[in-house]
Amino acid sequence: MRLCVSAMWVVGVVATAALAQTSARPWQRLNMPTVEQVRGVWADPPPEYGPEPYYGLNGAATIETVQRDLDTMKSLGFRAVTVQYGYGSDRKYLSPEWFAFFKQFVAAAKKRDMRVWIVDDAGYPSGFAGGLFTSEHPELRMQALVVAKKVAVSAGAGFDESVGPDTVAVTAVRASDGETVQVPVKDGRAQWTATGGEWTVYVVEHAFKTSPTRSDTNPKRVKDGEQSLEDYLDPAATAQYLAFTHEGYKKAVGDEFGKTILGFRGDEPDFSISGLPWTPKLFAKFEAMKGYDVRPYVAVFLQGRDAVLTPEQLRVRADYYDVFSDMFRDGFFKPQGEWCAENGLEYQVHLNHEEMQLQLAHSEGDFFRDMQYVEVPGIDAIWHQIWTDTVSDYPRFASSAAHVYGHPRAFTESFAAYRPEPDVTMARYILNEQFVRGVNLVETMYFPASSTPGRGGPSALMRDAAWPALMQYTSRMSYLMSRGRPAARVALLLPAESLWMGDKKADDTFVSAERLLGEQQVDFDIVGEDAIGSQLTMASGAFASESGNRYKTVIVPDAELLPEAVVARLLSFAKSGGKVVFLGAVPEFVGGRNDLHSRKVSAEDFVWATVIPGELPVTPTPPAQPPASAPEPMVVPQGYVEAVERELPAREVKLETPNTALRVMTRRLKNARVVLLFNESSTALDDRLMVGKKGTRAEVWDVESGKSRSVQTIDTGDYAGVRITLAPYATEVLVLR
Repeated sequence: MRLCVSAMWVVGVVATAALAQTSARPWQRLNMPTVEQVRGVWADPPPEYGPEPYYGLNGAATIETVQRDLDTMKSLGFRAVTVQYGYGSDRKYLSPEWFAFFKQFVAAAKKRDMRVWIVDDAGYPSGFAGGLFTSEHPELRMQALVVAKKVAVSAGAGFDESVGPDTVAVTAVRASDGETVQVPVKDGRAQWTATGGEWTVYVVEHAFKTSPTRSDTNPKRVKDGEQSLEDYLDPAATAQYLAFTHEGYKKAVGDEFGKTILGFRGDEPDFSISGLPWTPKLFAKFEAMKGYDVRPYVAVFLQGRDAVLTPEQLRVRADYYDVFSDMFRDGFFKPQGEWCAENGLEYQVHLNHEEMQLQLAHSEGDFFRDMQYVEVPGIDAIWHQIWTDTVSDYPRFASSAAHVYGHPRAFTESFAAYRPEPDVTMARYILNEQFVRGVNLVETMYFPASSTPGRGGPSALMRDAAWPALMQYTSRMSYLMSRGRPAARVALLLPAESLWMGDKKADDTFVSAERLLGEQQVDFDIVGEDAIGSQLTMASGAFASESGNRYKTVIVPDAELLPEAVVARLLSFAKSGGKVVFLGAVPEFVGGRNDLHSRKVSAEDFVWATVIPGELPVTPTPPAQPPASAPEPMVVPQGYVEAVERELPAREVKLETPNTALRVMTRRLKNARVVLLFNESSTALDDRLMVGKKGTRAEVWDVESGKSRSVQTIDTGDYAGVRITLAPYATEVLVLR
C-alpha cells in the first residue's frame, strides 16, 4: 500500500509539474481570458506572439554580426526571429563549432528579450540534415517506386526479359482499355505472350530517389538531388533526423527551450518525385489496412500524367495514398511534434501546394492528417498567391487544423519571391487576408545576415519607413486573435479520398464553397475526413473540435467517394439534430475497409441530408504570376445562396445589406466575442452590422493605436446593430458582450 501511495504521489507531482510548465507558457495552450485581462496586454504583447523575420546566417558571421542584426530587427518592430544556418559559413553545419556559435546567438537574443524559432535544416524541404543522410546513413534515404523498363508488345509477340532483385511488379497494360495482366517472374526472368491488342509492359522497381533539396551546404547552391531527404515514411529515419539536429540543439541550448527558444520550424516536406512514395514496409502496411495486395496495380499509377485510369484503378490509387498519408504522418510529423512537446517546445511547419489541394493530395497526402500532431500548423504566401487580383481562401487550412486539433495558433511564411514585390500597403493587405482567415503568427521573408556577401541586411520592404508600424499592428493582431477560442459553427469537409482519385470536380466545388461561405460572412472551419469519421466528439446536434467550437452544419462538396466512417457519423450527426448539406450531388460510392470494393450509392441513401443541386462557378487557383485580369464576381445559380443559408446556424454577425466584400473571423473570450472585419474591396463599405441580441454592448479596438472605445448599438426588434464604416482594404476589430 505504501508503494502504491508513493507511486501515486510521484505521478501527481510529475503531472502537476507538467501542468505548471504549460501554464508558464500560455502561448502554447488555449485559454479563456476576460476582456479586461486581454485589454491589459494587447497594446504591447509579449514577444512570443511575434512577428519574426526569416534570418539566414550566411557568410562569415560573427557574434558582432548577430548583435548588429538583432538590434536592426528590434528597430524594425520584430519581437522574435526564425534563424537558419546559411551558405558560406565558416562553421560546418551541426558541428560543435556551429552549436557553440548558436549558443552565443541565443544569448544575444535573450539579452534583447527576443524569442527564437530554429529552422530544422540547412534549407528546404526539411529532412536532409544538411546532407548527412547521404553521407552517413544512405540506407535511410527517401525511396520510391519507379519504372525501370518500359517495353511495347503487340498481340502475338512475346516479352522475355531479366529483372533485378529490386523488382516489385511486372505488369502489362493494354492501350485500348487499361486492362492489366501480371507478367509472371521466375528465376529472375519475366516471360509473357501478348494477346488481343497493343500492350506496354512496365517493370517496376523500388529505388533510392529523393525530392530535390535546396541546401546551404551544397557548394553548387542549386536545388538538386545531391543531398537526399530521409525516408519520411520510416520512423527510424526521423529518429535519426532528430538525433542529427534537434538533439544537438538540445545539448547546446536546451536550458532555453520553452523560454528564449520557442520551437523548431519545418519547411515544405513533400514527395516531389517522378515515382510513387515507397518504403520497405509499405506493402505489408497496405495489406494490413486494406486487405489486398496493391502490387498488381502500381504500374498503372506510373504510366504518366496523360494516362487514363479505369474507375477501379482510381479507387485503388485512393487506397494507396490513404496508406501513404498514414505512414507520412506517423513516420515524419508525429515524431517531431511529440519530441517538441516533450521538450517544452512547439513544432511549426507548412507544406507545399496548400493552395492546390489536388496537387498536395499526391505529394503530401492529406493536409489535416499531416498536421494532426503539429502544434503550430502553417501555410506560406509567396509569388502572387495573395493579392488584390486573386481569390485566396487557403490560409484557412492552417487555422482550421489548429482549431480542430486544439492549438491556439497558426502561422504564415509571407513575402518570399513575390512577383511583384509588395510595398507596405500591399503587405498589410496580404497579412489581413490571412488574419481574417484565422492565421495569427507571422514570419516575414527575408533578412540575410549583414555578413552575406553582396546582399546582407533587411529586404527593401522591411526598410520602408512604415514597416515598424505594420509590425506593431501585426504583433497586436496576432496576440488578440490567438486569445480565447475559435467560434466557427460551420464545417466544410475536405474530400481527401476523392482528391486522391483525382476528382477535379470535388476540388473545384470545395474551393468555390470556401469562397461562397466567406463572401456571405460565414465563419467556418475546414475539416478533414478523419475528423468527421472519428476525431470530433458528437453530442446534441453538434460536432465539437478539440478547441471547443461546435459545428452545427457540415457542408460536403460534390465528391465521388466518401469513406463509410464519414457517412455513418454524418448520419448520426443528422439524427441528433445537426445539418448535413451536399453541394451538387451525393457521392457515387461509399468506401469500407478499402475503396477498391466501395459500394455504389444513390440519393435514396441520403434522405437524411439536404442536397443543393447545381454547380458553383469554378474559382481560379491563386497564380504564381500576376493574372491577366482579376477574378470575375461569383455568379451562383438562382436560389443557391438562400438554400445554403437555410441550413446554417443563426448568424452571430450579419450585414443589413448583403455585400460579398466583407470577411469575418470570430473568437470567444470568457465574457465577450472578438470579431475581426476586413473589407476586401477597393470600395468603401458603410452599413449596419447585426452583432447579437438586444442589449449587446460593443467596442472598437483600434489595432493601429492599441486603444479602444465604445460604440453605439442600435436595437432593432430582438437584435442589436452597429454602424460600420470601412475604407477600402481596411480592418476593424469589434469586441461584443
